Amino acid sequence: MKIITNVKMPIDASIQDLKIKASKMANIKIDSVKHFKIKKKSLDARDKSQLKYVYTVEISHKTENNSQFEYKKCKKQANVLVVGAGPAGLFCALDLLRYGHKVTLIERGKSVENRNKSISSFISTRVLDEESNIQFGEGGAGCFSDGKLNTGVNNEYVSRVISDFVEFGAPSEIEYLAKPHIGSDNLPTVIKNMRNRILEMGGKVLFETKFTDFSVENGCIKTVTFGNFKESFDEVVLAVGHSAQDVYKLLNQKGVFLESKEFAVGLRIEHLAKDINESQYSKDFKKYKNLPTADYKLVTSLNGRGAFTFCMCPGGYVMPSSSNKNTVVVNGMSNFKRNAENSNSAIVVQVKKSDFGEGVFDGLNYINNLEQKAFILGGGDYSAPSMLVGDYLKGELSTNLGKVKPTYPLGVKNANLSNLFSKEIDETLKFAISDMAKKIKCFDNYDAVLTGVESRTSSPIRVTRTENGNSVTLSNLYPCGEGCGYAGGITSAGADGKKIAKFINLKYGEE
Repeated sequence: MKIITNVKMPIDASIQDLKIKASKMANIKIDSVKHFKIKKKSLDARDKSQLKYVYTVEISHKTENNSQFEYKKCKKQANVLVVGAGPAGLFCALDLLRYGHKVTLIERGKSVENRNKSISSFISTRVLDEESNIQFGEGGAGCFSDGKLNTGVNNEYVSRVISDFVEFGAPSEIEYLAKPHIGSDNLPTVIKNMRNRILEMGGKVLFETKFTDFSVENGCIKTVTFGNFKESFDEVVLAVGHSAQDVYKLLNQKGVFLESKEFAVGLRIEHLAKDINESQYSKDFKKYKNLPTADYKLVTSLNGRGAFTFCMCPGGYVMPSSSNKNTVVVNGMSNFKRNAENSNSAIVVQVKKSDFGEGVFDGLNYINNLEQKAFILGGGDYSAPSMLVGDYLKGELSTNLGKVKPTYPLGVKNANLSNLFSKEIDETLKFAISDMAKKIKCFDNYDAVLTGVESRTSSPIRVTRTENGNSVTLSNLYPCGEGCGYAGGITSAGADGKKIAKFINLKYGEE
């Protein structure tokens, strides 16, 4: 087996063209190739006059021996409660069942099918279901944010998350694309398939079932109250999202050690997708067939305070993502084809402990206050406060929209977005927009639209755990995923879920 890297190909080259070139680089006659697999594909747009794809491929004379990861069965079966059906909880439950354990998976929100109905109802009626929305429900918050799978995490569990997604119906190309995504139109079906497999393997799945209380005995969780049930479990995996504020408060009341952590807040910025394409590719981008809608990732800082783009959604939409009444929260999403008129991204600024205080809940209170301000600025009906980029930089209130039409489905209201933030964060946001325009020419276009507030970038609280994955306070409580402070997206959350499943299996012995 040979791994051939840095195989550069024209944008319109076929897979057969790639195979022929890779075989030459590997010194293997094309007629002798028995195994050929793309391992990585990325777009090189540095030379805008000659865009190209760069591949890493596997190639050999012999057929690859596809050895699957081996799930070593447990010597003793554990009865495990998994709280939360986001990516961390789903992948943890799935692997626990593969290891041979008994699993009950509970989710405060609705199934992904009914969750879609809740979101549609919120958009049409402006009545928020605080238990079923873009933050809460099967699939987690990432289910409605494009299904982006790129991650900075690099461990044995990441590739297994990707291969599981493909097994349950995600496009096979996510196994090799440098920036893979499933699409918010495809991900609900994939999530439903995962749930069905959990049920087929003997797992129990309960929706609209909140984790509300637990008792403690000798440093362990003894019983758990959820929905109308009160039961005992050997292990409890806490895989809630970072919007589950009531869970943080319950843990604190029970004496579980928590610590505050820094996060970032800011706005959503929308441009015409074709303008981003021109900036990233060239004015002649339309001559290339099947060129993906361009994305970007930008970083800068001012006076030691970082600013960066986050959750960039090419050809996508800005979505209403509140989980508490009388708040406005925005997020972004794209469907798989990423073919909508606008592209959007969060542009956020680092919030330091000196900004919000040293108390465990001070960061959470900071975020809540920000979201309530956004609700008031938006007019108090879940419309989002908004400005044109040019007016924001000049400090003037917008009166008319330009060529970029906001995609936030509940409507926007012209408002002074500087009133949302402290002077330091506001100044950093303005600097970042201007500085980032040095790399993306259209970034500070006057007509680009800003919408607030982007506040759920990461959890402001971490449920501290040991090197064996369990809480430092309770030996059979396993904090897991993004909500507990151990992940930063779908893939890393799923990988953390698999990691916790492995910890639990090791505790009960492997055959």
